[in-house]
Amino acid sequence: MPIYEYRCDDCGHELEALQKMSDVPRTECPACGEPTLKKLISAAGFRLKGGGWYETDFKNGKKKNLHDAGKKESTPPCAKTGSCPAAK
Repeated sequence: MPIYEYRCDDCGHELEALQKMSDVPRTECPACGEPTLKKLISAAGFRLKGGGWYETDFKNGKKKNLHDAGKKESTPPCAKTGSCPAAK
């Protein structure tokens, strides 16, 4: 269940409430008793990380995954074009 944030327009009291998405929003402030409680909009606080995600799940175009960004290529760029100098 999501946690919603509320603020009272009358007294400024703030609170968090664990509610179902289908629950009716709260309106009565527990601090002053006035029906001026408003739901706030806030950013979600989670992050997808770890090794359990497929490489193509959240990838568009030629973007690389973050865990691959720091790795060096094992094949030199000249090998792709065929212009590498001969090893002696």
